[in-house]
Amino acid sequence: MSRRVVITGMGAVTPLGLGARTLFERWRRGESGIEGGIGAASDFEPSDFLSKKEARRADRFTQLAIAACQEALDDAGWGDGLPIDPDRVGCVIGTGIGGMGSFEDQHHILRESGAGRVSPLAVPLMMPNAAPGALAMRFGLRGPAHGTVSACAAGADAIGDAVRMIHAGDADAIVAGGAECTLTPLATAAFAAMGATSDSGISRPFDARRDGFVMGEGAGILVLEDADVAERRGARILGEVAGYGASSDAHHITAPDPDGKGAVRAILRALEDAGIEPEDVDYVNAHGTSTPLNDRSETTAIKRALGEHAARVPVSSLKSAIGHLLGAAGAVEAIATVYALGERVAPPTLNYGEPDEGLDLDYVPGEAKALRERQNGSGPRPAVALSNAFGFGGHNAVVCLRGT
Repeated sequence: MSRRVVITGMGAVTPLGLGARTLFERWRRGESGIEGGIGAASDFEPSDFLSKKEARRADRFTQLAIAACQEALDDAGWGDGLPIDPDRVGCVIGTGIGGMGSFEDQHHILRESGAGRVSPLAVPLMMPNAAPGALAMRFGLRGPAHGTVSACAAGADAIGDAVRMIHAGDADAIVAGGAECTLTPLATAAFAAMGATSDSGISRPFDARRDGFVMGEGAGILVLEDADVAERRGARILGEVAGYGASSDAHHITAPDPDGKGAVRAILRALEDAGIEPEDVDYVNAHGTSTPLNDRSETTAIKRALGEHAARVPVSSLKSAIGHLLGAAGAVEAIATVYALGERVAPPTLNYGEPDEGLDLDYVPGEAKALRERQNGSGPRPAVALSNAFGFGGHNAVVCLRGT
């Protein structure tokens, strides 16, 4: 029998600063963390979270995950030790690439100084599953642990995998999320070479002038718990992961299906998993990359999945404020969405000013707007949102979230 999964703690390190709440509040106010055409987590200092030895043994993406996880555990009331049997606490962390910075550093050493100078730590620095391994060891999480690698859907897939493991009874709680750091010479050049990134350095999802995404870095971690376990320990409930849906476009290695068919399937599967009708969706946190192809395809998918109701639903993109965090994006955006549901507000899409033909949803331009209050039999009902994440390879992941 499936079990309800609730969110009891959240942590984030993003271009908008340290802290999950900081991320949301600054976005709600319409502030941007993008400077000079990149979204760097410039407030993050590894020495605030790790010793020099620990920092040397972890790529920056793993360091970011450790910092976000520490905040999430503290937020969940786990700061003084795990309140649940560690054998029943797992860890699932997504990334698009993993230790790209370490890969580039070690390749440079190989070319300049020879194979004998390559670090014996090179493999554990680079491997995509370094973050879940590091978090499990640092915080004593002895339940099931693995990494998800599905490009820009990885963070959302990590949440979905975690929920399914709790539903299956494999764990009572799981630390889930994503981490990424690809602000490196090779990664930056590679994304530019394929025409994915913005020449203007401005992230403006759904705007007619959009010309690609702005690269960012960061991490987002959520503490997910079986609802009965959380309630027994008196945990504060921030929200619920009500449903999860995934699909593959099976269309193109980098371009989305222009008709959005794969995204539609993921959205409808998430709603079905949650037992929620399309007309009950109050907000959509869009993947919204600011690329010509994605934003058009995603708009089409939202319209097809939600039908006539799509015109009444606010749709906004956090990437307008922080850039694209790749494998961390789905987790960071889910965190912001949980706060949005709690505050019953749709944060804005920044830099939106010129509508594009056919992209005619409510993209919340300029400033945040209140979500309309919906009633159930006993009064106002908790707000419901979709958080979309779509990745290269045709990977689609959608998380359906319910507020408190």
